[in-house]
Amino acid sequence: MRFDRGERVMCGDCGYRDDDGLDKLHEECGVFGIYAPGVDVARVTFFGLYALQHRGQESAGIAVADGRRIAVHRQMGLVAQAFTEDDLARLGGDLAIGHTRYSTTGSSNIQNASPFLVRSSLGEIAVAHNGNLTNADRLRGELEGEGERFLASTDSEIVARLIGHAHGETIVDKLRRTMPRMIGAYSLTILTPTQVIGVRDPLGVRPLSLGRLPDGGYVIASESCAFATVGAELVRDIEPGEIVVLDADGVHSYVGQVSTRRATCVFELIYLAQPDSAIGGQRLHLARQRMGAELAREHPAEADIVIAAPDSATPAALGYARESGIPYAEALIKNRYIGRTFIQPDQRLREIGVGLKFNALPEVLAGRRVVLVEDSIVRGTTSRPLIELLRKSGATEVHMRVHSPPMAWPCYLGVDTGRRAELIAARKSVEEIRDAIGADSLGYLSQGGLARAIDLPQGEFCFACFSGDYPVSVQMEFDKLALEQPVQQPLRADMAVVGD
Repeated sequence: MRFDRGERVMCGDCGYRDDDGLDKLHEECGVFGIYAPGVDVARVTFFGLYALQHRGQESAGIAVADGRRIAVHRQMGLVAQAFTEDDLARLGGDLAIGHTRYSTTGSSNIQNASPFLVRSSLGEIAVAHNGNLTNADRLRGELEGEGERFLASTDSEIVARLIGHAHGETIVDKLRRTMPRMIGAYSLTILTPTQVIGVRDPLGVRPLSLGRLPDGGYVIASESCAFATVGAELVRDIEPGEIVVLDADGVHSYVGQVSTRRATCVFELIYLAQPDSAIGGQRLHLARQRMGAELAREHPAEADIVIAAPDSATPAALGYARESGIPYAEALIKNRYIGRTFIQPDQRLREIGVGLKFNALPEVLAGRRVVLVEDSIVRGTTSRPLIELLRKSGATEVHMRVHSPPMAWPCYLGVDTGRRAELIAARKSVEEIRDAIGADSLGYLSQGGLARAIDLPQGEFCFACFSGDYPVSVQMEFDKLALEQPVQQPLRADMAVVGD
């Protein structure tokens, strides 16, 4: 058994993330896997995680296997901060998995960083997880009753130990016994000394895709945007309930659990996934343009220019402008690097608010009536300062248009939205929200308009954050720190998580 002794603790808990202070959803996690003998798989995984950085900025990790043993390196911080050339050089092998994390269960610390390495009856396995289990506390109690010892406070460790603890002569056997016990969302990459495995829950809540390298190796990633970064091509989505095994004999597909209902998170298409990714055969940049066009039909406005809240709303703003005939203009410039520091802004800089992240162009805005397109309003904390910034820069009217329905219910399946009481649409009507943010008018895309823009069967998606209709039973006041408790022996920064 081998561990990288370079796991250093950085101040992830007090880090200044890209979305600090902004009214945005916290993404979740990104997973990656590669089977490619003769390739520097640790380096490829590093760049695959780099492409998935938007899905999590708290910690990153890579596990590599050489046919006999698994080595793990995990670190707090962004992908570029988590690895050095020396770190990657120590991770030699032919197959690997990686993870970049935003915490939806458990706090941000090195103990909760992934991948998790555990022992099993088949030897070591490493697991990386994107999603959230709604029955994590019950599963942990069951495993503790069976003698498992937990060293972290995240459901990802529960997933790893549940798989390792399960009976079975093969990893597929273990997964088939484990999957029905896990309720909620999970897209997994799993590493054994000789295999890379991709697993998607039977609802298909979080995306997971299979890609092929030019020389015959295969990759698995949360989003297909990672494939272009590492020179792979998209083969297909991994299906809900499917297990895909990559090994020396190629690609093998198994039914892990029969999928009786699909519930892909619709916010993956609206905001979470990169616009160059494809989900369900839909290139998201084009789907978001259609959302903007539907929004223009549902909520027209008399205005001089259409602008986007950069960068996530740009495709929808283009669609709104094209459909409405109002010219598109770039009037807000985003500082793309301010969020990459882990240095906290002081109080004076905090008071600047959105000015820390955006600059407006008075030459574009002066004397203009503006349609401001945004992907969502979560808490409403950013919209008013942003509208005030536009007015200060000369806009005479600001009409906000949102290319999603009002978010009135929390997500319990892998996105940290906060509690329902924190969501502005759970407490206020559309007119009250308009007044609170100071817009001249406010329009949200309807659920029907969103479904038309997606151009896929509405029954295949989870709309729970708009409707409160969850695809699984949930604990309505879920606490992301519910699994926090003193561990028997706190981990040092240079310790990987392993079973007894």
